[in-house]
Amino acid sequence: MSVDEAERPAPPPGDKGTEPGEPEQEQGAEQPPAGEEPDRPQNAWSARRDLRDHSPRTMRFADGAGFGGSAVGGDQHGVSGGRVAGDVIMGGKTEIYYQFGPLGASATTSSGEIPKERLDRLAKLFVSAGTDFDELVERLRKERVLVLSGPRHSGRWTAALMLMHSLGAGSVRLLDRDTSPSELAGQLGGEAEGVRGYVLRDPLTRRGQPLRDTHLLAARDQLADNGLLVITVGPNTALEGIRGHAWRPPAPGPVLEAGLRALVGADRSAQLLDRPEVAEFLGRNHQVREAALYAAKLGKYAIGQTGETEIADFSLAALEGQVQEWFEEDEAVIHLRDKAFLVALAAFDGGPYALTAELSDLLYAFLQKTENPGIHPTVPVFGTHIGKRLQLARADSYQEEEHTEWGPVTQFKASYHDDRAALVLLREVWTGHPSARPALVRWLQRLADDGRPLVRTRAASTVAVLARTDLPSTMALVIEPWACSKTYRRRLVAANALALTHLLGTPNIPRILDSWCQGEDTGPAWAAVRAYSVIGPERPEETLTALRGAVRKQYEKNDEGDRADHADQADELMLRELADAVSLLLLSDARDRVLTELLRTLDDDRPVQGLALGGFISACGHTEDDERYGMPLVLDWYAKAAGGPAGHDIAALWRRALGDRTFTRPALDVLRDWVLIADRAPATEWALAALLPALVTTATEHQRVSHLLRTMRGADGAGAPPPVAERLATALGPGSA
Repeated sequence: MSVDEAERPAPPPGDKGTEPGEPEQEQGAEQPPAGEEPDRPQNAWSARRDLRDHSPRTMRFADGAGFGGSAVGGDQHGVSGGRVAGDVIMGGKTEIYYQFGPLGASATTSSGEIPKERLDRLAKLFVSAGTDFDELVERLRKERVLVLSGPRHSGRWTAALMLMHSLGAGSVRLLDRDTSPSELAGQLGGEAEGVRGYVLRDPLTRRGQPLRDTHLLAARDQLADNGLLVITVGPNTALEGIRGHAWRPPAPGPVLEAGLRALVGADRSAQLLDRPEVAEFLGRNHQVREAALYAAKLGKYAIGQTGETEIADFSLAALEGQVQEWFEEDEAVIHLRDKAFLVALAAFDGGPYALTAELSDLLYAFLQKTENPGIHPTVPVFGTHIGKRLQLARADSYQEEEHTEWGPVTQFKASYHDDRAALVLLREVWTGHPSARPALVRWLQRLADDGRPLVRTRAASTVAVLARTDLPSTMALVIEPWACSKTYRRRLVAANALALTHLLGTPNIPRILDSWCQGEDTGPAWAAVRAYSVIGPERPEETLTALRGAVRKQYEKNDEGDRADHADQADELMLRELADAVSLLLLSDARDRVLTELLRTLDDDRPVQGLALGGFISACGHTEDDERYGMPLVLDWYAKAAGGPAGHDIAALWRRALGDRTFTRPALDVLRDWVLIADRAPATEWALAALLPALVTTATEHQRVSHLLRTMRGADGAGAPPPVAERLATALGPGSA
């Protein structure tokens, strides 16, 4: 399938010219329709909801308006706390040099004999519990040739050797994996006493030269009566007419326990297995080889040759080693398309599998272009089976509901076994393989332009991880070009990326936002305000200070008038953004502090007053779960705070908004909506009945609210006032206030 669109990305509507850091538009690329209006920003409330719903599991929000858990306080960042996220993203890598297989032989080992003594030592550590080992022994005894399939590093080669040992092989000959299928039979035979075993580990096959059933028949004919042959194959080994027998590895726990018993004895082994670090390791679903290596590490700890830090950090170091292997292997072992899938799965960890696979192919096309600019990138229409892909990635598949603009939808999803894997992998690709950066940046640009909120959110979260790893490069290559874009869609992704970067514990993000907010460039200033609306609850006073500075600057642009009557569309949108940022702060966990700060500065000047009142009225328009007739969030706040400082301050802001010539009409419109909700919800009616008397401290205020209750129309904009209006008018009290 040709991927022309991967090479000629069309600009989003309203975007004119080439963005910084983006390749120039190629001749013949699709242009936006003539006369199409520039894109308009998604409103801040729904944008923040999308960010909450679609962020990866390592960056989850709480159910409320702000960041979850102790993240507001700055303690909980990323994987499983501030320390771990720091280690995963920024810490120095701990190198683990794996021995591929129990005997230290590499994947390219040539032919050679494995003596019986070494097989005997291996047998003392081998664990068959939870496997089909006994069944495989009988099958090999009967058929003499066995193809054993399984994922890499599942212990399939060790199992092959133990199959030979169980059937009494005096020695085992390891065949060169470069042996072609047609040459296999010629490598067998020869005189030997007792059982003679042969193992061919992961032969180098190709689609045009697969391992066929005819090769196995020839091999069986060539074997002497005392000969046995086991061939291990992986998910990508080309087979024809052959069904491999799947190797189901033992659980890591028994492997670790067996290794420890052999090294330190049963009593000391039990003590080590009770350590919390060991429990965490076993809870991470590590590979068999990693369990064996951990047993050796714990054995050294038991005799004082290594320390507490090494055994505590081993799990993360093993994960880092696995990720390094994935990207250091040549394409004969792991194809470039599979590597692109690993990166896409890191970006869309826990997301729909079909979406991950679709966008991994887009990245694959960009990577091909980086490797060979002269080629025309292509993507196979039908490739690796989903099970093999997830097996390579050490990932799970499952069904789960996904939030969409149409409501929850059940999706087939995929995620890494280890919730740290996505962060480790993205760091490795960005810092360990800089040559992949151009393709990765182009891919992220395409994700930022996507029409799906999930895709745009994952573009932001991916960039956040890259920024946590290397802030200067990520700012220059990705975030700043997005913030300076002519399209609000890219600006929003830049804002979300900075907010999530801050969530991961990256320093200096507030400094960047403060600078952007006070700068002359409209795009970065807009992005900063959007980011403030997300991370502002963590530092509400400082955020409101920055927003007040921005709104004053905006009024100064409009001839220092009291109102921006002559503002162009961009200026109007910016003023609305500032008010929406205040609105989201008022609906966050820091709402009491925000309310106090708004009233403290309400009379500083006209721009600040407009910011406070506009943000307050905007906040009053939001309801529980965004339902049309849900409980208004500010009204619910008032009901719970009645008689306290917050209740008094809410009523005070309502009176100021109703009495301000700019905000009287918007405030009355919101109050009318509250009355209509109260007509359907008794709890809302009770709360509103408690609030209304606090809004009428003068005759003018009473007349304004009572006139609304007497003259308002029903929900359809016609007819008499709803019945609840008369009841609320009674609660309002006499007009002599």
